[in-house]
Amino acid sequence: MSINMIGEYVGVLLILIGSIMAVISAIGILRLPDVYTRSHAATKSSTLAVLLSLSGTFIYFWASENFISVRILLGITFVFLTAPVSGHLITRAAYRSNVKLANASTEDALAKLFKNK
Repeated sequence: MSINMIGEYVGVLLILIGSIMAVISAIGILRLPDVYTRSHAATKSSTLAVLLSLSGTFIYFWASENFISVRILLGITFVFLTAPVSGHLITRAAYRSNVKLANASTEDALAKLFKNK
C-alpha cells in the first residue's frame, strides 16, 4: 500500500464523515424547536460538514493526482468566515424582532440587556 493510496483513503473517509455530518445537520434543522437552536445546528454542524468534505476533496486530489487546488482552500476559508457570522446575524435579528424562545428554554440571558431598549 503506497502513500498515495493511503491519502486517497483518508480523503474518501473525510468526505464520508462530512456527508454524515451534513445529514445530522439537516435532521437538527428539522427537529429543533426554535430559530435559535436551528441556527446553531445550521451553522456549527454544517460548517464542520463542509470543512470535512472540502478537506477530504483537497487531500484526495493531492494524493491521487498531485494537484493542489487553491479554489478548494479558498472555499474552506470562505465558509469559515461567512457561516458563523451569518448564523450570528440571523439569530441576532430574530432576537431583536422578538421571536419567542422555545417553551423548553429556561432562561433568557439577554433579557436584562435589552429590557430598556
